[in-house]
Amino acid sequence: MTDNKSKATHPVLIFWIIAGWVGFCLLPWYMVDGGLWSFEWLVDGYPFDEDYAPAIFLIGQGEKLWLAPLLFALALPLLALRRTKADPIYARLLILSGALGFGWLIAQGFSIGIRGFNYDWLTALFGKLGDRQFGMGYGAMICASSFLFLLTQGIAARGAINGDVFVVSAIGGVITIVTAFVFFPIAKMLFAAFVTEDGAYSIAVFFSKFFDDRLWGVGCFSGAKCGAAWNSLFLAILVGFITTLLGLCFALVVTRSGFRYKRALRALTVLPIITPPFVIGLALILLFGLSGSVTQFIAELFGTQPTRWLYGMPGILIAQTLAFTPIAFLVLIGVVEGVSPSMEEASQTLRASKWQTFKTVSLPLMRPGLANAFLLGFIESMADFGNPLVLGGNFDVLSTEIFFAIVGAQYDQGRAAVLAMVLLFFTLSAFYAQRVWLGKKSYTTVTGKGDAGVHPLMPTGLSIPVLAIALGWAVFTIIVYAMIVYGSVVELWGVNNSLTLKHYITAFSVRFEAEGIRWTGAAWDSFWTTITIAAIAAPLTAAVGLVTAYLLTRQSFAGKNAFEFGTMLSFAIPGTVIGVSYILAFNVPPIEITGTGVILVVSFIFRNMPVGVRAGIASMSQLDRSLDESSLTLGANSWQTFRRIILPLLRPAILAALVYSFVRAMTAISAVIFLVSAEYDMATSYIIGRVENNDYGLAIAYSTTLIFVMLAAVGLLQLLVGRVQIGRRMQHGTETSP
Repeated sequence: MTDNKSKATHPVLIFWIIAGWVGFCLLPWYMVDGGLWSFEWLVDGYPFDEDYAPAIFLIGQGEKLWLAPLLFALALPLLALRRTKADPIYARLLILSGALGFGWLIAQGFSIGIRGFNYDWLTALFGKLGDRQFGMGYGAMICASSFLFLLTQGIAARGAINGDVFVVSAIGGVITIVTAFVFFPIAKMLFAAFVTEDGAYSIAVFFSKFFDDRLWGVGCFSGAKCGAAWNSLFLAILVGFITTLLGLCFALVVTRSGFRYKRALRALTVLPIITPPFVIGLALILLFGLSGSVTQFIAELFGTQPTRWLYGMPGILIAQTLAFTPIAFLVLIGVVEGVSPSMEEASQTLRASKWQTFKTVSLPLMRPGLANAFLLGFIESMADFGNPLVLGGNFDVLSTEIFFAIVGAQYDQGRAAVLAMVLLFFTLSAFYAQRVWLGKKSYTTVTGKGDAGVHPLMPTGLSIPVLAIALGWAVFTIIVYAMIVYGSVVELWGVNNSLTLKHYITAFSVRFEAEGIRWTGAAWDSFWTTITIAAIAAPLTAAVGLVTAYLLTRQSFAGKNAFEFGTMLSFAIPGTVIGVSYILAFNVPPIEITGTGVILVVSFIFRNMPVGVRAGIASMSQLDRSLDESSLTLGANSWQTFRRIILPLLRPAILAALVYSFVRAMTAISAVIFLVSAEYDMATSYIIGRVENNDYGLAIAYSTTLIFVMLAAVGLLQLLVGRVQIGRRMQHGTETSP
């Protein structure tokens, strides 16, 4: 009876078999005009038109015959329907079908492009093809997914991870998408650094670009210019140290002082996170630029000539410090609070002074937080594109040099790839240095035992300078943001300071007509595109991140450490590198998505995915495994357990990932600047365009609007987070029975 039931029910297998045949026989095989979201093909020559035809129609017309072998791979799993999962042939059929189909799809996709065969040896072997193919469309993607999950079902049937189909499929899915959208673009970029003008590969070309004086020159020691690599490295180290120091000062004021306005200080740290990255640079120009208020005031007061001191390293350093200090604070606040009070009290019981306790007990235990804060400041500085573009002057950094190598008159993809490699080397070296500095020491201070201690206040000799630094920087931040708002409502900064709303009207004017609302403002197109892309990317980022976190915390499998490294790699890769690598990888078949909204969504998902992973790991670590085990014992499978038990308890992590990914998608610039198109222009790239045209009023008005929009979105999501209840207390104060 059990055997008959096993033969009769293969619902997941049937689903993926049907999906594969639908993709092959009913949906356009190649990318259609108008992109993924366009459905005009349904009434424009489908299914016989070559541009919209499914694979089966293409083969029937004698075209694209290299797709024919996929029919064999699609037919194989039909033979498995009459077999039990315990039958070894069942697993072999699925593995053979999935491996053949998926492998052939990849092989033909990379071998045949828009000009026929992509490799000379194939032309020599088979002759000139005389045909071509474009990027994958609906049909190819669904068919590829079918083969992939047929393969994972076969692997599960062989007994991998206790035969759990959901877990094996999730691992296979995450590995595939991370390989496609992280490892493949990076590899493509690395190879591009060796390509000559005629398309051949040459190590000499790489070395000629790598050892360029514009990259490694040390002329700054003799009064000339230093190379972009040294400029970026020195700037990133300075920003890392300063932001870590300031973040620690803020964290100590909030946790170890009697300061009365701690909540206001914490609220102030949110602002730079939701601010487009170059807006602070604009505010600094309004204050300290050639026509800035402070510059003009000092010039009149002392009778001196205004200078352009802001443009260069000083201006970029101030802007990046303002922008990234809150990130260091958010990292360090948890670490400072996490130091066990009992250890500090034990030190004082042994007659140590407050200063000795802080220096020998508290500070050493904060090393992981200090290392992470420095690392984040270093990476953010390396990846920052907006502030160096606005304030850089003659101070060249890697992020802007990469941009100009791609979009400038030189259009040198090889140089852009070499610069991106140097940038990636610096960030990965910082990761390695952090691990070496932390070593294998234990920094655990919180155990399962209760700790009723209270953190001691800072020593007086430390509290005064720390409070002075924190408050001084807070006041400076408030002034900068006040200038942002003020700059958006003046006619022309430094020339005509009369108040006006014309910048907001130009950007966001609306006309009410008989047909309905007409969005006449210049900024509406980019605004709605940004909202749409961010709203699509945020839930997908959270979903991929939380599934990955579930696999890392709840499952054990071979290669788990490598799997975790792969999912976290995109965090170490600066956005500028992501942008360049995506252009090089996805501008040609088999994945041809450059210029579409899809490439923006994909870049946001894999740029921000590590935050979803970390949020999920942190929350899942607090959930006892007995919850999973109880569900599995009662007959639920892993998918049901994940969906009904774990996900409802992960609402805070889900919403944290949603907030972060939405905000980052709204404010990102370093990757976006390479990936936007005329049809899909994002808010940040539009603002950068206004800045380049010296239209500061409109740029600041748009930026101010984005800040308030994100404040509203974050506030709404925070409200939802606040209503999540994990516990036994009921709404009316009653408590259920255990």
